[in-house]
Amino acid sequence: MKLLIIEDSSALRRSLTVGFNNLGITTDEADNGTDGLNLALNNPYDLIILDLMLPGIDGIDILKQLRKSAIQTRIIILSANNQSQDRIDALLQGADDYLTKPFSFDELHARVLAISRRGLISNFSNTININGFILDSNKMTLCYEITDIELTPNEFKIVEYIFNHKNQIINTSMISDNIANNFNYISKNTIEAHISTIRKKIKSKSINTIFPLKNKRGFGYYIEG
Repeated sequence: MKLLIIEDSSALRRSLTVGFNNLGITTDEADNGTDGLNLALNNPYDLIILDLMLPGIDGIDILKQLRKSAIQTRIIILSANNQSQDRIDALLQGADDYLTKPFSFDELHARVLAISRRGLISNFSNTININGFILDSNKMTLCYEITDIELTPNEFKIVEYIFNHKNQIINTSMISDNIANNFNYISKNTIEAHISTIRKKIKSKSINTIFPLKNKRGFGYYIEG
């Protein structure tokens, strides 16, 4: 599962990102409406968590523009506004749920799961195939055609995160934020060691192709293919 979190509070955004990452859910994030709308229009997500009061473009306008653009990604509104009319307006504009602040993470997670179980709309494939390398986020496996490549949980999370951001350069700080099991920082050397091990595991399988994970010196990693 892949979520987009559009929330201008850095503390709340960080808390949600870490919480969902700990559950094995991939996240992108934006701290303003303009960037959030751009991400939502140009990337596939299973669900968007959307604040209403945002700099740039507010949440209701984002909601309107997404639905006008035929983007049917599930959307949960987060808002400090607890008036019934605010809820009605958001739901009529196409929101799937509305949660008022403050809220518990467990309740938000339960709502995410409940909406996901509806299973009617999904813009995100749980299987990604890049140059014959198949990553399955449900089974948490990586294989090349029919050859299984055994990865540790952190190795899998690194590959999953970079595969899910195929058209972007991903630096080690971004990888650390998305694979950490808590608020601790995973060092650049540790990430590089994981990636080196992934490449060695693939090479040991005598696979007759090159793993498409590339390094742009001084910038980060990207997928070629």
